[in-house]
Amino acid sequence: MPQYSAAPSAWQRIQTAWGLPDLAGKSRFVTANLIDSLGNGLVMAFTVVFFVKTTSLSLVAVGAALTASQLLALPVPPFIGLLLDKYGPRTVVAAGNWISAAGFIGFLFSYAAWQIVLWQFVVQLGSTAFWMGNSSLIVLVARGVERARWFGFVRALRNVGVGFGGAASAVALSIGTVAGLRAVVVINVVTFAVAGWLVITFRGAYASGAADAGPAEPKPAEPEQAVGETTGQLSGGYRTVLKDTRYLRLVATNISFVFASTVMTVLLAVYAADNLDVGAWIVGVLVVLNAAMVVLLQTLASRWVEARRPVTVLVLALVFNAAAFAVFGTLLVLPGWAMIAGLLIAMVLYTVAEILSSAPTNELSVVMAPEHLRGRYLGVYQMSWSVGGAVAPALLTVLLEGGAALPWAFLTAISVLSVPLVLGLDRGPAAASEAAPTRDVAPVEQFDGDPVD
Repeated sequence: MPQYSAAPSAWQRIQTAWGLPDLAGKSRFVTANLIDSLGNGLVMAFTVVFFVKTTSLSLVAVGAALTASQLLALPVPPFIGLLLDKYGPRTVVAAGNWISAAGFIGFLFSYAAWQIVLWQFVVQLGSTAFWMGNSSLIVLVARGVERARWFGFVRALRNVGVGFGGAASAVALSIGTVAGLRAVVVINVVTFAVAGWLVITFRGAYASGAADAGPAEPKPAEPEQAVGETTGQLSGGYRTVLKDTRYLRLVATNISFVFASTVMTVLLAVYAADNLDVGAWIVGVLVVLNAAMVVLLQTLASRWVEARRPVTVLVLALVFNAAAFAVFGTLLVLPGWAMIAGLLIAMVLYTVAEILSSAPTNELSVVMAPEHLRGRYLGVYQMSWSVGGAVAPALLTVLLEGGAALPWAFLTAISVLSVPLVLGLDRGPAAASEAAPTRDVAPVEQFDGDPVD
């Protein structure tokens, strides 16, 4: 008798059309990501104002304290990498949420500069733990078949959360009372605590050969098991990572994307206001355009990306970035009527590069790493974000001071020079070993067999 398959449901048709991953049984994981994004949106928008309003410190003192905490957090990623290898991503992600919650509690009792440094460092520690562990957790959740979609979906979810969090924070700031600001922090404490519970109780990676079994997290390999596994080297640790030139090429490439990511916060407003003959309103339009494109197109792009090699997509992203920065730089020689059109074109190119680069960089950072050293590899990868994010504001503003076209020339150059670093990244042994879906999860005996969510 002929076999008939059930017609896809309306929701399945929406998932396919919009490039969404299979969300069945993943509600806790999705909710935890949304909570973290909302919390980060709240904090990014009002941390400085909160401490200025709730302490007797000056704006300069608060800014210096927050900068000091960021500098203290620079060495954190390698430490988190060790914890990832020892305890696994689910534990580290949940702990990251709870550490952030503890840091926000500290916000409520911070009145001196050293207290701000301490508790902002704690929040940064928790945030780093969350995002480093989350990349590994996404690979387990995806089960090797929808990695690009999951990375794209989480990126879109983050933009939605940050946007709503920023809007909620703006409402709190408009109220202007200390009680209102403290209420936002209390909400963050509660939601981050809940997010940690959602992650630690989530079971979202299927054991091989047990498609209907409960998803779970792999247990960390013992040192004896790790020796010689995947890499064939007797001495693991960070020395192994630093000898992996292919992975270091990915890290170096990501630095160019880190510098690119700071354009919105560091360069755009100053460049438009001081160097171009346009109104300040255009900056708001460009920010909204960027956010709307990411939210609406990220998952659709992920559906396109998953059918192509990550390296090909990264090269395209670098080319789009180079084109965007070249357009930004040439606006200086255009007549006033053409500047607004040029800014819009440059922002579209920039946002397309942002959308294309997100999933492949995150995916390669995980699948290029040997499983027993994945945490350490991600620790080195995260350093590109930490160091790049710390250096970019100072370097780009110095270049801007030296000449309005200099930062754009620099950004164009590093985008172009990164192309040769990307070529061939997905052809090495580590990437090849992760090509099959079954390599994204540990063997069945390494899972704890917890029940499905």
